[in-house]
Amino acid sequence: MKAMQRILGGGALVAALAIALSTPSLAQKLDNKNPPATTSAAALASDVDFGDDTGHWANDGECDDPRFSGTGSAVELEDADIRKDATDCRAAVAAGTVTFTETGTSPTAIAIASPIEAIDFGDDSSQWARDGECDDPRFSGTASADELVDTDMSKDATDCRAAYAAGTVTLADSEINTTVADVPAVDYGDDTSEWAKDGECDDPRFSGTAVADELLDADLGHDATDCRAAVGAGTATYNGGSTVTRVAAFDYGGDWSKWANDGECDDLRFEGEGADKKLLSEDMAGDATDCKALEFAGKVTIRTVYTPQHAAGAPYDSSAVDFGDNTSSYADDDQCDDPRFEGPGAAATLLDSDLSHDSADCKAAFEAGTIVMRQDA
Repeated sequence: MKAMQRILGGGALVAALAIALSTPSLAQKLDNKNPPATTSAAALASDVDFGDDTGHWANDGECDDPRFSGTGSAVELEDADIRKDATDCRAAVAAGTVTFTETGTSPTAIAIASPIEAIDFGDDSSQWARDGECDDPRFSGTASADELVDTDMSKDATDCRAAYAAGTVTLADSEINTTVADVPAVDYGDDTSEWAKDGECDDPRFSGTAVADELLDADLGHDATDCRAAVGAGTATYNGGSTVTRVAAFDYGGDWSKWANDGECDDLRFEGEGADKKLLSEDMAGDATDCKALEFAGKVTIRTVYTPQHAAGAPYDSSAVDFGDNTSSYADDDQCDDPRFEGPGAAATLLDSDLSHDSADCKAAFEAGTIVMRQDA
């Protein structure tokens, strides 16, 4: 139906123009109403984000993106095709048959009312963190969990950040449930860095998984495209100021474990289908090749508490955690001996008799980001 309407619409337009232009005075009037553009098509095209070709009507010879208008545009335009017909629209702009009007409105742009870099998503210490649903009651939308409790506020950062970036949750307009940092708009700068547009953010004012391992002050404000994209995707955070302390890269260790190179990840810092069912503390950092390969294949992930980013996010609020008392015989040894917790700050051997009896050590480690509450605790 859409194709037929396009054919009829296009035919009617051609016929009308043929009649109109046969009259010199009318043709001159049309020329006067449509003076030559002062900006070249090439210059315009370089400034427009055309998107990709994932639209249903992509590559059909017509521009289906509603942000454009002109004789090269489709008769029917839908917001669902915004940034989804790149090849057709880029060609039409270059040919001068469409112009960029930016009248279309992206559903994601509507959903995101606050800049993502201005929201404090918190951490992943919720029991339900990283389950694919946003469990933070400050948010609502199709990606929110059905049951929301206040104890999960600011405790499901990964899920909620991803959902917010995708436009499937919005931040509730409530003084109680809203935590938006009062930060200025980010000046991303330009793309004059040697490392600009390489898929990593090289600006030392940012931190996160999409930020390069080595950061130089010389690149401050000079990798705008990469850093803007990373912040929008929730994989980089603007820290303000001039420079930040670089988050260390994850140390995979070596291959000295008895079980190294057996096709399974035997390092207890990892979890997933590629991890061995029985993980021992003695194998930590001893199966680097297996774990790195399986992580790359998407079959294991690093447990949040073992990521350098988690420790870098300290201090963490421990006010909602009942650490118990300090009566364990192993209390005050600078390791958390409470079996409810896990992480690099936890003791290698944990006993049920020490449950809730090492409050000082565990509280300090929790706030430092070296332990988290176990999901089964």
